[in-house]
Amino acid sequence: MSIIQDKLKLLPDRPGCYLMKNKDGDIIYVGKAKSLKNRVKSYFTGSHDGKTQLLVMEIADFEYIVTSSPLEALILECNLIKKYRPRYNVLLKDDKSYPYIRLTKERHPRLEVTRKVKKDGSRYFGPYPHAGAAAHTKKLLDRLFPLRKCRTIPKKVCLYYHLGQCLAPCEHEVSASDYEDIIKRINRFLSGGHDEIVRDLRAKMEEASEKLEFERAREYRDLIRDIEAVMEKQTVDFSDEVDRDVFGFAHEKGWLCVQVFFVRRGKLIEREISVFPHYNDPEEDFLSFVAQFYHEMPALPKEILLPETADLELISGLLPDVQVRIPQRGLKKRLVEMAMQNARIALEERLRLMERDEEKTVRALQNLGEALGMGSPRRIEAFDNSHIQGVDPVSAMVCFIDGKPAKKEYRKYKLRTVNKPDDPEAMREVIRRRYTRVLRENLPLPDLVLVDGGKAQIDAAVEVLEHELGLYIPVAGMVKDEKHRTAKLLAGDPPREVQLPRGSQEFYLVQRIQEEVHRFAITFHRQTRGKEMLRSELDDIPGVGPARKKLLYRHFGSVENMRRASVEEYRKAGIGDKLARHILAALRKEPETGNHDEVTSENERKKEKEKQST
Repeated sequence: MSIIQDKLKLLPDRPGCYLMKNKDGDIIYVGKAKSLKNRVKSYFTGSHDGKTQLLVMEIADFEYIVTSSPLEALILECNLIKKYRPRYNVLLKDDKSYPYIRLTKERHPRLEVTRKVKKDGSRYFGPYPHAGAAAHTKKLLDRLFPLRKCRTIPKKVCLYYHLGQCLAPCEHEVSASDYEDIIKRINRFLSGGHDEIVRDLRAKMEEASEKLEFERAREYRDLIRDIEAVMEKQTVDFSDEVDRDVFGFAHEKGWLCVQVFFVRRGKLIEREISVFPHYNDPEEDFLSFVAQFYHEMPALPKEILLPETADLELISGLLPDVQVRIPQRGLKKRLVEMAMQNARIALEERLRLMERDEEKTVRALQNLGEALGMGSPRRIEAFDNSHIQGVDPVSAMVCFIDGKPAKKEYRKYKLRTVNKPDDPEAMREVIRRRYTRVLRENLPLPDLVLVDGGKAQIDAAVEVLEHELGLYIPVAGMVKDEKHRTAKLLAGDPPREVQLPRGSQEFYLVQRIQEEVHRFAITFHRQTRGKEMLRSELDDIPGVGPARKKLLYRHFGSVENMRRASVEEYRKAGIGDKLARHILAALRKEPETGNHDEVTSENERKKEKEKQST
């Protein structure tokens, strides 16, 4: 901490970015500031909320980069977050790309949904807020406009041609003017000109109905409904048909909620909600969110509307080709206010749910502690073994703190003393190894140890903890039923069933812990078994690493062929004579001789014996 205090005195009163590091040197948070001196010092002075305090407790060092302006700091922050992916910035990042509908520039164009916008002459429509909206719109366009659907043109017509949804360029000549007319109609449709198409479809529906072609009339009716569902569900309508994004945000108790309204062709089509913890001023983190939202986005809206507290100058400088505005009156101001209101409602809802979950977890821990005759177990460590008939036995430990999985505390164990199906002995070994290390390294002790199994596993754990290590930690066993689900909890001396009501929060907590430790153990066992299955005799030969192993398999095909080969054949594979003799001796289970003569193959030895016999 003295290093940090010394560095704080040297901070400049200039804009820039700062990078917080933990004791391992990993970057855990990236921020920006108009004044590095004031902002970075604020982390180490005064009081903070719980989440910020956790961040500060983990900071062991920091770096900073001075920039020429706040705008440059904002851009640099985006790049640093994308590069280092800091843990505490994780919910501020927006790495996803939005879907577009692409009209390809080919002799026979087609429509597709894509997340990559390239400068290839194609036309792009969007972005759409999610893949479902883009796919639904594309499906509707496929039914309305007869462009080809196949990626590669087939040799004969397909079903789409017979449905009237493709011009079949595979068999029929389609002129450029025909395609040009379709493309104009698609562009007009996506630009809000769908009313004309609906009128045409209504006329066709009435005509089919008059001709008693009710099936065809129903198809036209369903198509009209689909168009109205996709294009007419908006609640806001601008006559200028401009693409714009509208932002609003709310903050409370260290959490920030950002609401984005997508207005396309003058109509509000969708919204997106992002809720995440923030460690800076709310306005600053909102600014960071907007910057990351548009970072490397290929297609931008024509206009962005922001709330009054946003830094208009910075965002305008970040997006010079977009009109960035803080509306003062009219429909645009009402839309920003609606985004702000929705952000407040979404944040309040999230906080209420979090508080309710927190209450349930606290109550579950209290009830579990009461059932076991102890206080509320804040830290719980659970163990499970995994093997197949004693082969490749492993164990795993998971840790739950305050009722939530602490995945950084999880541990895996390859068993050393157990090579047969013996769960109590496996539990004895893993408990001994875990808590011997806990004592040696002064790590935190759990309030409760859970073992997957019954009396035998409990007795094994208690014997090691109390008799060998002198630790008196409550131990309970998680017993499964015939369907491998949590059935009951055993504890005490002798172990007895602990009454946990089915459907209670404490029973659900034990069930979650048992499922998690089982998942972790079985995953580790599969990984271990997979590696063992890929092992060969070559892995135990010094001088044969992964590259040489690959080379040998490519040349000989199998270990058996390697065993039969001569040194000369190894030489052809690029292996020196000395190593070749070493490999052959290991594969043939023969003592290696110091003879520099070539080791003959089995076939050559057989020929030599045949000559001697004749």
